[in-house]
Amino acid sequence: MPDNDTAEFRPAPPRASSTPWIIAAVLACAVGAGAVWWFWLRPVEAPVVAPPVASAPEATVAPPPMPEASGPQNPVDALAPADTALPALAESDKRVAELLAELLGSDKVASFLLTEGFVRRVVATVDNLGRAQAPSRMWPVQPMPQRFVVDGEGDAPTTIATTNAARYSAFLTFAEAVPLEPAVALYARLYPLFQQAYEELGYPKRYFNDRLVAVLDHLLLAPEPKSPLRVKLTPVNTDVPNLRPWVRYEFVDPALESLSSGQKILVRMGPANQARAKALVRDLRKRVATSELQLPQR
Repeated sequence: MPDNDTAEFRPAPPRASSTPWIIAAVLACAVGAGAVWWFWLRPVEAPVVAPPVASAPEATVAPPPMPEASGPQNPVDALAPADTALPALAESDKRVAELLAELLGSDKVASFLLTEGFVRRVVATVDNLGRAQAPSRMWPVQPMPQRFVVDGEGDAPTTIATTNAARYSAFLTFAEAVPLEPAVALYARLYPLFQQAYEELGYPKRYFNDRLVAVLDHLLLAPEPKSPLRVKLTPVNTDVPNLRPWVRYEFVDPALESLSSGQKILVRMGPANQARAKALVRDLRKRVATSELQLPQR
């Protein structure tokens, strides 16, 4: 696994628990951006002080290419009309935070989300979930105080600890409790902001909701290994002193290591959690894949 901020595995310090990080990029987008980012667990990292500027994405790992089109394949106006009084994207943080608070509750928004630059964070992360890297500095979630856990150290075979899966349960329960219908309606109301952010990311002739559907399809293709997953520690050589150990775990199985950042997250959640996550992804996809909603009944 390359040195990056996504799908990285860090060795747990003695008696430390796992670090949750949620990236339900999929659900977060459908929510008009938010709630269900707690669908995943993210590594510990200080929150970004200022909203980062989205950079051009790297090569896609697995999702099918998105050809330029004369119009959207999955038009969002089929879900709900867009808000005609939205602020400019650069000035939208306050309004977006207010709407998220109405949907989720202000306490949950304050505890779980980074609302500064939220729309741009959501767009960049959704786009990156199907790629090799999804930098955590772009995620719209607050850091959590726990760490990823493995079994075996030194020369012993190292596997992802079975206890690691427990840290996801509470957040999956939270994601499952989000009212998806009003969440998707809010996403549609805010969609012009997401589309503008996607165009600014480098896709002036493509459509964010089409990308969301493609990423959801991609995540559903994540493998579902049952046996303990072996990982290995790979140091990153550098002459620059670092205040924390600069190491990463990567999958021993090259097929797993070659997965996209989003699929790796699903795999390392554990079979039971992955099943719950995919159920939510399928439900969301049914709602945002509007080209299929418009097909005639058979």
